[in-house]
Amino acid sequence: MNLKHRLNQIKYYFGRYGFFETVKKCFKRLLGIKDNPVYTDSELYKMWMINNEPNEKELQKMKQITFDKEPLISVVVPMYNTNEKYFEELVESMQNQIYKRWELCLADGSSEKNPKFEGIASRDNRIFYKFLNQNKGISGNSNEALKMANGKYITLLDHDDLLAPTSLFEFVKTINEDNEPDFMYSDEDKINDNGERYNPFFKPDYSPETLSVHNYITHQIMFKKELLDKVGMFDEGFNGAQDYDLVLRLVENSRSIIHISKILYHWRASQGSTADNADSKPYAFEAGRRAVESHIRRIGLEGKVENGQDIPGVYKITYDIVGNPKVSILIPNKDGIKYLKTCIKSILKLTTYNNYEIVIIENNSENKSTFDYYEKIKNHPKIKILEYKEKEFNYSKIINFGVENTDGDYILQLNNDTKLITPNWLELFIGYAQQKSIGAIGARLYYKDKSLQHAGIATGIAGTAGALLVNLEYGKHAYYGFEAITRNVSAVTGACLFARRSIYKEVGYMDEEKFKVAFNDVDFCLKILEKGYRIVYNPYIELYHFESKTRGYDDLDSNKKARFDKEAEEFKNKWKRVLSKPDKYYNRNFDRNKVDFSIEPEEIKY
Repeated sequence: MNLKHRLNQIKYYFGRYGFFETVKKCFKRLLGIKDNPVYTDSELYKMWMINNEPNEKELQKMKQITFDKEPLISVVVPMYNTNEKYFEELVESMQNQIYKRWELCLADGSSEKNPKFEGIASRDNRIFYKFLNQNKGISGNSNEALKMANGKYITLLDHDDLLAPTSLFEFVKTINEDNEPDFMYSDEDKINDNGERYNPFFKPDYSPETLSVHNYITHQIMFKKELLDKVGMFDEGFNGAQDYDLVLRLVENSRSIIHISKILYHWRASQGSTADNADSKPYAFEAGRRAVESHIRRIGLEGKVENGQDIPGVYKITYDIVGNPKVSILIPNKDGIKYLKTCIKSILKLTTYNNYEIVIIENNSENKSTFDYYEKIKNHPKIKILEYKEKEFNYSKIINFGVENTDGDYILQLNNDTKLITPNWLELFIGYAQQKSIGAIGARLYYKDKSLQHAGIATGIAGTAGALLVNLEYGKHAYYGFEAITRNVSAVTGACLFARRSIYKEVGYMDEEKFKVAFNDVDFCLKILEKGYRIVYNPYIELYHFESKTRGYDDLDSNKKARFDKEAEEFKNKWKRVLSKPDKYYNRNFDRNKVDFSIEPEEIKY
């Protein structure tokens, strides 16, 4: 961290906490004493801005940089009854761009012509202003602006929003470094009328399954004009979600999609705006649902698209199942009858899909009650009991044994201490797993008190990997509602993991040597990713997982601790290359010692 950043941080701390607290904190830093202050999200973001955004000196250096490729960028803006102050600020944000080879294309569908706009535009020969004499709607006005564009690349800007001064620079830098991508997008935040920035949205890298149910990309996008010529302009049939429809069509036809993990767009939050109040445009959410329907049909899939839970603009897809594939549900068990009974009863009672089998993998049980229970259920047409005879507990080997001794088209790994909530769980699993680009699917799991136990796993957490959003209170939303959105993730827990049978053979099954107990599920998922498949977390598949909330590393005996430490080291060594980079689905700007999408306020080292 440079001196300017450090002084700004001290200044911020002084303004909030006063002289004595600031001196005390400085002494602690000098003495190497670390404390764990509790900051609000707003405070963390202010600190992040100080530590991670270029200062004036750095901006001046950036202005001296030239690129081999310096394409003309067309910034396209549809206007309608635009606020004069907002327009002036928009133009100023363009003129403050470090990268200067741009044109601003303004199509004004306002009810009356504002001579000030034409006057402002006439002062800069890069600004082209057209009054339309009619309001053609958001799509029509946008298309009129697009017709004015001459650039090799196009970016979209709403008439009341702002670009960061480094915005076009960072996109052009990416164009040079990544062989002219077809489509790019950045992170964003919100800005109020006082110029205060807040509520940053640090996004994942390109996530097809996430995008298919939620326009997480939103702002800022940049794409080749030739790509637009191929897919067509805005479709008035999707007004309100016209940007979502266009983004879906653009990415469907893109050979390369790059995420720039920097805040380059400031979304205006004013009274009545969608940024400030998502319910201000309810018609937009129905348009978004139809956009998703059109998208899945274009990529050759069929299914039902519904509004998803209580988050506006989030959708749920239930894909149609092709054929009648068989599912083998593998449940390892050693004397866990109390939980196993609950698990099996819930599956048999609730499951609406018919072609499945429950395969109990008996693992050296000793209690008579266990075998008495087996006697009662062994003749059930849906239940099969396999005896695994090796004495050493090796979860990976047990699962591989189950895969090799069953014949289901799909495999579901399931812990015996789970209880089903969702009746059509297998339909939801199969719908995603039958897509050849998807390698594994996980579910939303709850502790006994229904706080969150699993919503996907990110790599790099505490040096290895960790389950996201653990302990989130039921009924509360996490960061941008990510617990309730179907998302691409790097891994899912083996407590409930669904995959095609063929995947196991292709990736070499679960690792029986290095990961007998711990990290086998994450290792399995990373091997799937390595083969080019994607992993999906589906929040609409819900189960209880009665794993103890308080059980942790300190509860392990010395032998188990030693084994865990060994497997953790094996994991770090095997996946050193993966762990050296930020998880592509968990933004680089999040704190790697937390699992709740908390901002890392310090300077990002990646």
